[in-house]
Amino acid sequence: MLLEEQRRTVVETCLAMQKAGLVVGTAGNVSARDGDMVVISPSAVPYEEMRPEDVCVIDMDGTIIEGEYKPSSEMPLHLSVYRSTDARGITHNHAPASTAMGLVVDTVPTSHYYSAMFGGPVRVAPYAPFGSLDLARNVTDALKDRHAALMANHGAITTGASLEAAASLLPYLEYICEIELRAMSTGRQEKILSEDQIQAAVEAMTSYRKTPRA
Repeated sequence: MLLEEQRRTVVETCLAMQKAGLVVGTAGNVSARDGDMVVISPSAVPYEEMRPEDVCVIDMDGTIIEGEYKPSSEMPLHLSVYRSTDARGITHNHAPASTAMGLVVDTVPTSHYYSAMFGGPVRVAPYAPFGSLDLARNVTDALKDRHAALMANHGAITTGASLEAAASLLPYLEYICEIELRAMSTGRQEKILSEDQIQAAVEAMTSYRKTPRA
């Protein structure tokens, strides 16, 4: 089976997202890029029934190379991000806090230094119908120099050097959205980190990840 390990990782990631309450039903999708091929979760297949052979293998033009089912309806979005960035893994979910945050802001306020994990303040892409080229363009623009974005009236996306790396960011994205929603609900003035403070955190986290073992 072509790209069996990557397809298995897609299944495992979908199940992990479901277990963590980050998706409702099959409303979410993930993918991984390997050279000029992409493995992407199939459309409308229940995660608990999904098998590695059900995961679609497509080329960068969206042509199906292998797989029994249709690729996710968000295939244009995934391909647009891969063409425009160095990402090798993408997750898209409809988690409650991040989806709610996308309804009320254009950029997630930097109320926690975890915002630095995404390369800076997380932007909200303007609404466009799911599966559309407009949505693909809006989200790709929102992801410029970032590893996450929200989608107005829709959900969220994370990217990484691998699917595992992209998925590892999901809990942190949901966390910063959750604490911001709680802070906003108090009606009190928030303590927001400055652009310089976030940039310092970005640089610190980059250095931290590159520190070799003693």
